[in-house]
Amino acid sequence: MATRTPRTDGNATRLHILETAGQLFAAQGFAESTSKEICTRAGTNMAAINYHFGGRDGLYEAVLIDAHRQLVSLDELMALSVESSDPRQKLRAFLTHMVEMSAQPKAPWGFRVVLREALSPSPAMPALIQRAVLPKAKLLRGIVGEIMGLPDDHPSVQRSLLLTVLPCLVMTVAPKDLSSKVLPALKDTQALADEVVRYVLAGLDAVAKAAEPPPKAGKRR
Repeated sequence: MATRTPRTDGNATRLHILETAGQLFAAQGFAESTSKEICTRAGTNMAAINYHFGGRDGLYEAVLIDAHRQLVSLDELMALSVESSDPRQKLRAFLTHMVEMSAQPKAPWGFRVVLREALSPSPAMPALIQRAVLPKAKLLRGIVGEIMGLPDDHPSVQRSLLLTVLPCLVMTVAPKDLSSKVLPALKDTQALADEVVRYVLAGLDAVAKAAEPPPKAGKRR
């Protein structure tokens, strides 16, 4: 019996539809982007969307997952986390990566898709959280918890992770004119990254010092 070789054109079609839909969702939002318009722009038919994604809703879910990957992928996070055994250096690598991403002249379409979804959540939000957000948050929570000397599920660690990541996300969606017309010092990406790291680490140390210690094993609170 002859062995069937996988069709590379099928994967190329899937990626082309994903890219086309991602750009359209970024520009218009999910509600305003029809399957017909996506098919027209991609040069495909509805059968292709149904075959590869199970329909428009499945396509949007796939776009959301890829959009979050454009911010930072799980593979990138894992690679950054093994560069050093020092959790502070791991966090430095992540924050520097995010600052450098925010300094790109033109942000990938994924940034706008994620921003739109955050401002107006769709039924696909639970899938985004489960498949993209949670695995990355777990890894980062472990790093922050190690720095703070607290369990990764400690309330102070969870809040600190939000306060660590949020400024980076704001920088990625901030108007590009901010660094040219309002805060020109932001153009020095390396200095900005260094000071973000310094700011975050000082904050983590302060919160850890004030945090309630975790309960001892075997004792009820």
